[in-house]
Amino acid sequence: MDSFFFYRNPETAAPGAGHLQGLKIAIQPNISVAGWPTEAGSNALVNFTALEDATIVQRLRQAGASLCGSTRMSEFGFGLQDSRAGDALRQKAADAELVIDLMGESRLAALRAAVCGFKPSYGLVSRFGLVGLIPSMECCGVLSGSLKNIRDIMKAVAGPDELDFSLPDEKVPDFSPLKIDPKKTTIGIVTEALGGLPAGQEKMFRASIDELKKAGFPLREMSLPDFPLFSIAHKIIGSVEASCCAGRYDSVRYGQRAAGAKNWNEMYLLSRGAAFGLLLKGYLFQGAFFQFERYDAYKDACRIRARLLAEMQRLTAQANFLVFPAVDCAPSGAAASLDGTYAQFAWTSFANVTGQPALYLPPAPGAAHPGLQLAGPRLSDARLLALGEHLLNMRRGGK
Repeated sequence: MDSFFFYRNPETAAPGAGHLQGLKIAIQPNISVAGWPTEAGSNALVNFTALEDATIVQRLRQAGASLCGSTRMSEFGFGLQDSRAGDALRQKAADAELVIDLMGESRLAALRAAVCGFKPSYGLVSRFGLVGLIPSMECCGVLSGSLKNIRDIMKAVAGPDELDFSLPDEKVPDFSPLKIDPKKTTIGIVTEALGGLPAGQEKMFRASIDELKKAGFPLREMSLPDFPLFSIAHKIIGSVEASCCAGRYDSVRYGQRAAGAKNWNEMYLLSRGAAFGLLLKGYLFQGAFFQFERYDAYKDACRIRARLLAEMQRLTAQANFLVFPAVDCAPSGAAASLDGTYAQFAWTSFANVTGQPALYLPPAPGAAHPGLQLAGPRLSDARLLALGEHLLNMRRGGK
């Protein structure tokens, strides 16, 4: 078995007809596929097999895609510790991969694999059949070396689902190819997002936006003084949601049951203690603290989130798109701690807090920067992908 695959699909049946026919897609084992192991990277779900397909899986198959297997992931997709996201693309075992995005995992995995990474707008893709952790911020991101693949996948999976009541009743973007006029497309630079960048990273970011200047896009410096609060709001709200969600893993229906318990309550406590890794335990403890001991801080974080959402809407009303640094700089040792994990995603978590779409574009060959991250207003997914395609086409000498 390939080291990056958790489960390799042994099926030989031909996929259905549709515009994704011939496309090989890898998924993570927190997306339900009937009969496949669905352990979500956690001992809490060890030996659990999905009973039915997730909505996103049904739609991919109906569009003709072939699911080639599930890839190894971090526990419930939180951070990238022990994750092999992107490796199936790097080894050309898949054309695209679905990666859960809780605070930027799909975009950071794309950076590491040197491919494109897209996080769609919250509420655009059904979460039915997804083993989740942070319901108000998570969604399925898509990785691929081709933005056309990502656009075609979004065309297949986006839209309402009567099985997911969290999806708002909104018009789905048209993912047909769009043309971008650079002269009429303003891109904003959030000044405060450059604060705290590691040494040399701001210079590399400035080098990355030179590509936008050369392509003829007007650039506009913009201010969002509360940008550092995105990480804080995410950390508090996300941990409370995770603590609530993880309460279902009690070893009664699935997962390993700890031995030696004298009663039901002791079984529950011992089994939960054995179910989760250290990083996730810390996150769940933090969430329980804010839920039961400092609920006032949780309410304040929700108010801050509402204010940040309003501020982001103000910025996206003044610029068509925003550009942010693409950074992967946390020390390997720090990544195992909560603070280290959040440091890794300090420049990506904003999109999960606000629910807006975000796109990572790798650098041109030979470029001295790690690529860049683009974001747009919520439900601007199709236009954001069109912007990315325009930039990639410019690199190839197209118009």
